Amino acid sequence: MPRRVLLLVNPNKPAAVAAATEVRALIERHAVLLAELPADSTPLPESAKEADLIVVLGGDGTLLAQCRRCVGLTAPLLGVNLGRLGFLAEFDQTALRDQAPALFGGAELTKESLRAMGVEVFGARHRTARFVGMAINDAAITAGPPFRLISLSLSIDGQRGPSLVGDGLIVSTALGSTAYNLSAGGPILSPRVDAFAVTPIAAHSLSFRPVVVSGDSRIEIRVERANADDSHGTTLVLDGQSTTRLEAGDRIVVLRHALGVRLVQNTRSDYWARLISKLNWATTPRLNG
Repeated sequence: MPRRVLLLVNPNKPAAVAAATEVRALIERHAVLLAELPADSTPLPESAKEADLIVVLGGDGTLLAQCRRCVGLTAPLLGVNLGRLGFLAEFDQTALRDQAPALFGGAELTKESLRAMGVEVFGARHRTARFVGMAINDAAITAGPPFRLISLSLSIDGQRGPSLVGDGLIVSTALGSTAYNLSAGGPILSPRVDAFAVTPIAAHSLSFRPVVVSGDSRIEIRVERANADDSHGTTLVLDGQSTTRLEAGDRIVVLRHALGVRLVQNTRSDYWARLISKLNWATTPRLNG
């Protein structure tokens, strides 16, 4: 039976808008196009629950945003890369064109479940969270203007950990370990590992190393000293997209989110090959002679 497909197109990417014509035709040739909508942050219509597959045209950032938007839906997401990197969005237009009969027809899809993280912020004297969010890749606490060192204290599963003086801290999922976490010197985790990586950002210490903790862990970060600025200051950033200001005394709690999302995998590619081709993982030096 042909699949019912929801098409989400990033209206701010000319390449995605241009590609939509061909992708729309591919879907209509092999499946049923349920609707074509902009890939933005507005709530999806009730009819989205009827979709068997959600195709996202954009880049990795677009796909991340739509993963959060589609959390709780049963349909998996298929990312078509029309951005710069295309690590998370595994298909390009050529791959989509070549595999369209299988992807949009009745063939079994290879899917990967993503473990999202839930993030809550509590004020110094409040038991009710003043901010509740979700991240697919990571939650980062950044110093912000005027860019003085901030101070954070860390606890994991109720056990007190170290204090951090530096530019901030990243908590990433396994999937997000190849994003900001990687740039900050954190470990690469296989996406099949149920774990969080906790990585300092420019710690003023010779011995504050990143750690990997169970995906069941409760991670709590207390802001001991923050930067204040009229427009920015110390900030919590989710997936590099959603932000909220932080103040001294705030507590940030990170847990596994109750809901998740699934991505369609390109069976003609694999994770480790993309690490090498897209991120130049473990490439050897160029030697003369």
